[in-house]
Amino acid sequence: MAQILVVEDDTMIREMLEAHFTRSGFDVATAEDGVQALLRVRSVRPDVILMDMGLPKLNGWQTTQRLRARQETAKIPIVALTAYAMDEDRKRALHIGCNAFEAKPINFVSLMGTIHRLLA
Repeated sequence: MAQILVVEDDTMIREMLEAHFTRSGFDVATAEDGVQALLRVRSVRPDVILMDMGLPKLNGWQTTQRLRARQETAKIPIVALTAYAMDEDRKRALHIGCNAFEAKPINFVSLMGTIHRLLA
């Protein structure tokens, strides 16, 4: 069973993602901000990370860059999950190391397809 780390500061969205992926057969861990994400990734060892980019304390852009800089986390697939849906935001997310980009509001069919593709 694949492990997903959901990094999302909005409680409602975080709980919705957790419930959806748990029902879909994934093990799910969560973090509320970038600082928690950096700590959780060490203990959880996720197969894929869903990263909100607009996080408090350490935003998703900074967190992704730090994950990519560490040898032990550099290859974990990261999906930028954000309301920043402009083409420049997509390019920026991919440039800093995200493997995919999904805009909010969340399209679960598209997101599940992206996750399955990254895990294949």
